[in-house]
Amino acid sequence: QLQASGGGSVQPGGSLRLSCVVSGYTFGDYAIGWFRQVPGKEREGISCISSSGEGTRHADSVKGRFTISRDNSKNTVYLQMNSLKPEDTAVYSCATAHYYRDYVCLLESYEYKVWGQGTQVTVSS
Repeated sequence: QLQASGGGSVQPGGSLRLSCVVSGYTFGDYAIGWFRQVPGKEREGISCISSSGEGTRHADSVKGRFTISRDNSKNTVYLQMNSLKPEDTAVYSCATAHYYRDYVCLLESYEYKVWGQGTQVTVSS
């Protein structure tokens, strides 16, 4: 199971940190991705981290603002979101993917097999 938390309402320019806690899996075997979705739009892959933590990837829309990290001792992945913009408003979900190379992760949603419930992020003045 995956449980995302940390969402909320924030003003433009503010920050939030999302957490994704994974249970029931060997956490260190999986890459974790964060995705977001707005009603009426396609799901967007925004950040991922490889199983080893050595590889990360961010969508162009969040590069330089979002940072992803993982703490294998806590089975948790974090998404630090800074300089938030109104267009970041969405439901954010985390998911797991398995890659043979532990430094690889991609932002293609079809690669991710197990999904958690999302957490709402609202950026508004």
